[in-house]
This record gives sequence, structure tokens and C-alpha cells, in this order.
Amino acid sequence: MFTTRPELAGTHGMVASTHWLASATGMAVLENGGNAFDAAVAAGFVLQIAEPHLCGPAGQVPGIFVTAADRTPRVLAGQGVSPAAATPEQFADLGLDLIPGSGLLPATVPGAWDGWLLLLRDHGTKSLRDVLGYAISYARHGIPLVSRVGDTIRAVRDLFTEHWPTSAALWLADGKPVEGLHRNPALADTWERLLAEAESVSGREAQIDAGRRAWSQGFVAEAIDSFSRGAFRDDSGRDHAGLLTGEDLAGWEATYEDALQVDFGDWGLVKMGAWTQGPALLQQARLLDGLRAELSYVDGIPTERTVHLAVEAAKLAFADREAWYGDSPDVPIELLISREYAETRRALITEEASAELRPGGPSPRLPAILEKLRGLESGSGATGEPTVGPLGETRGDTVHIDVVDAAGNMISVTPSGGWLQSSPTIPELGFCLDSRGQMFWLEQGLPNSLAPRKRPRITLSPSMGLRDGEPVLAFGTPGGDQQDQWQLCFWLAHTLGGLNLQESIDSPAWHTTAFPSSFYPRSWTPRELVVESRLGQSTMDALAARGHHVVDAGPWALGRLSAVSRSGGVLRAAANARGMQGYAAGR
Repeated sequence: MFTTRPELAGTHGMVASTHWLASATGMAVLENGGNAFDAAVAAGFVLQIAEPHLCGPAGQVPGIFVTAADRTPRVLAGQGVSPAAATPEQFADLGLDLIPGSGLLPATVPGAWDGWLLLLRDHGTKSLRDVLGYAISYARHGIPLVSRVGDTIRAVRDLFTEHWPTSAALWLADGKPVEGLHRNPALADTWERLLAEAESVSGREAQIDAGRRAWSQGFVAEAIDSFSRGAFRDDSGRDHAGLLTGEDLAGWEATYEDALQVDFGDWGLVKMGAWTQGPALLQQARLLDGLRAELSYVDGIPTERTVHLAVEAAKLAFADREAWYGDSPDVPIELLISREYAETRRALITEEASAELRPGGPSPRLPAILEKLRGLESGSGATGEPTVGPLGETRGDTVHIDVVDAAGNMISVTPSGGWLQSSPTIPELGFCLDSRGQMFWLEQGLPNSLAPRKRPRITLSPSMGLRDGEPVLAFGTPGGDQQDQWQLCFWLAHTLGGLNLQESIDSPAWHTTAFPSSFYPRSWTPRELVVESRLGQSTMDALAARGHHVVDAGPWALGRLSAVSRSGGVLRAAANARGMQGYAAGR
């Protein structure tokens, strides 16, 4: 964990992310006079080239931030909507009861480019060239690939060679997964052309807006429109053309939204709205706030009672996620995160592990297909998101960035989507489309039912913490459905266990799969509890005695958390040690 005092001359800020090159890029921007938002944008673009199996240019960028001047947390809503042609009738005609997790059908409007540029325009200080130049250089001259990239390509090699030849051309050299220094000249060309079109006008903000238009109304939209008309294999086992059009791109822009906040004494927790799974962390924390006397840490390790209660709280919160969350005006979110509702739900937690999916609220409704999906296993080949496997191994999931600067600007952002195995590479652009649409239910009448030009209920879920009303903490993790469970592990360790940022990240983690996955084929396994073995054998045995089906993931397997903080005149940052890839830096 790094610390620095912002009142000292030359102090710039802190950056923590899931890849050392992104953290280094963010620090370079801070040391060059940029603020936290400039640094986050530059780091975000680098992650698209450094972790291409986890995010890409056509993904999405949801974030929570505060500025030095305005301490009210705000949401950056950089998740695109479904295509206008994405109707339930369209999928019924194709004979599908779930939206595939790969290929062209699940693509939503790319949100990352517009989201990053909106943040840069309104809250950054640097030019588009200043922040994009780092990523362009890596794409043009090469970036050292982590071994996980090769592992991912090996998993989908047959798909690439037999069905996605444009992806094979980029990611398979002589039939073998690329390794070492990798270049993506087509992507470098795309970024440089966007820059050229942006710089055809004068003025920083005008250039950024011109860059946004060059993407959504120019050559990028045209290429996406054309490519989407082709049919490619997806994980339904059949070939399908896409639904996304240039008109869909032209009709969408990133926006800002109000954040949700729940207070627990002197601590406050901030999340995004119910079109994300973020409120599930608020609900878990509410449930456990009434059980504080039963929660404890001993030498940095949570007790068996703490883990059991946290897991049972997670089951209740995520049952509500499945019944209520979505991009819909009818979500009773204020009820779901209220103290009164938590008190009624808390009574459902017993000494035994529950095997039921029990949503609350007024007349909750779960998807009718859920029982059919219980215990399903994902097949080989194209998968919607290479999330945590049944034994907890991280095959990749997404990325995360936290930045705070000396002035007090702070942001937590979880970019994702458009990973190299999402869909075939668009050759003239050097990237592929995302697959976030798989998170919709095709059954109608649910908050997260598919409808044209609607956001899917995403798993991406950055966080912010307040102390006595002041924003002091930004944190988050990749991990799909596990994000708001691993963040609960961190939150409890830090706010209840009294551990510092790095100790809280390093503390043993856990999660349950006892609710439907957000990713194709949407499986779930009641009572399954995945844990890090550092909890201790006696704790794992006691959890099993309560009826949990305990899966030992190994000592260091779960989560890729990072965090930054600003309090008491000190800046701090910490990053995940698992995988030896995350990095925190500051000066």
C-alpha cells in the first residue's frame, strides 16, 4: 500500500488498477499536470490494449466520481443500449430462449469511447491527444501480453480458426496464440483517424465532441453497421447476423446520473442505480448492519459466523436483484435499500445455509426459466464472459481503475466489454463488439426484460465510501456476479475489521453461486460457497456443517480489488496481489 501527504510540494495523486501499465500511465498523466479524470481516461484506454481479453474499445464504462469543487458523488453512465431491432419477437423467430453470450446478437451500442470522452471534456484538463497517445503507442509499437491472454485465446482457438477468421488473423500467429510483444496496427490506425477528425476543429472541448461524433456518426459507426450484417457462430451453436446499426450508434450518448447512498453511522456507501447490480452491495450492507455484534475478524481473518451471515445476506440481496433490478422506472429501489426493509428480510437469515431464491418486496416475480438453468455448466468454445470458474480460478472478467489526486478529485470506474472473445474482430477497426445484451431476459414483464434501446442490467459496479459525509474511498473489482460479493469482503474487513486498504484487499475472500449468473447460460447452484483456503480448515468445516457446499478455491484466488483513499491529509492506494498483475502507485 502506498501513502503520501498531498500538502507536500510535488504531490500529484494515487492510481490503482488491474494492470501495472495502466497504473503507470495514470501516474504519468498526474505528474504531467493532469488531474484524476485525465489519468483515469488515459489508463482506461491503455487497459483496452493491455488486457484485451477483459475489455475493449467497443465496451462500456460505468463510474462513480466526485470533483474537488463538488463533493456530491455522481455516476458516469457509459453503458450503451440495445439495438432498435432487438425485440423479443426477433429472438423468438430465431428459436432462442436465452440471448447468446457471444457473437453479434448480444451487442449493445458501444459506450466506452463516448463515456470516456464525456468525462474528459467536462472534468479533465488534457487534450484528447494527451490522454490517447499512450494507448496508440502501445497498439502501434507493441505491448507485452500477460499469460492470461494466451490462455483465453487457446480456449477459443477452434472457434477462431473455424468460424471467426478475422479474430484468428489478429490473435493466432501460425495457428498459435500470440505471445510476448503484440501489435494491433488496425486499432492504432482507428485511434489516429479519430484523433485526426477531432483535431480538424479548434478548441479542446470542440475537439473532444468532434471525436465523439467521428465515432458515433462517422467511419466507426459505418464499419460496425456493415460488419453486423454478416452471420457468425455464437454459443447457441449456430450462425447469426447482428442487430446493431449505425443509426443505433448515432442515437445514443453517455450521460451523468445521481448515485445511490446508504449511511451506516459515520460511514456511507455509494453505488450506481438499479440498471446495475450495485444496489445489491447496499442491501447486503444494510442486512449486516443489524448483525454487527455477531461479525468479527481475528488476526485479519473473518470468523466462520461472519462468513455465514454475509453469504446468507448475499443470497437475499441477489434474489432481489433477479426480481427487481433493471433499466426500468418501476424498480422500488428506495424500498429495497431502506432500513425498514432490511429489518424484515434479516429475519429470514437462520443458522443453516438456505437453498432457496427468496426475493422480497411487493409481488416479486422471477424469470420462469430459472429452474431449467439450475446447475447448468457452460460449454466449451465461445463464452459470454470468461468469469471465475467453478473452482474459483480467474480466467479473466473485466478491469478496474481508481484514481485520487491532491486536489480531491476522485473516481472509481469499472470498464468492461468488447473483450477479444466476445465476437469476431472487425478487421478495419482492430476491435470487436461487446456481448452485454446477454444479460437481458427474453421473458417479458420483468424489470430486466429485453426491449429496444434499453440498457441491460449489468454486473459492473464501482464503489465509493464516505466518512462523516466526505468522500474518502474509491474501490472496486472485476468479477461479474462476484463483484459486489468480493467488495463486501473488502468493505467488512476495512470498516468492521479495522484493516487498512491493502490488508482488506488481501484478507481471505468468498462468494456464493446460489443465484442466477448474469452470463450465458445463466446457471446457478444453490448452497455453493466458494472460499479462499486461508479462511482455515476449521472455518470451512463449520461452514459445511451449516449446509454450505464449500468449494476450496485455493489460498489466493478470488477478486482483483483495487482502492484509493483520501483522508486525514494522507492519500493512500492499494491493489490486488492475486495474479501479480494489479498495481498501485502514487507520489
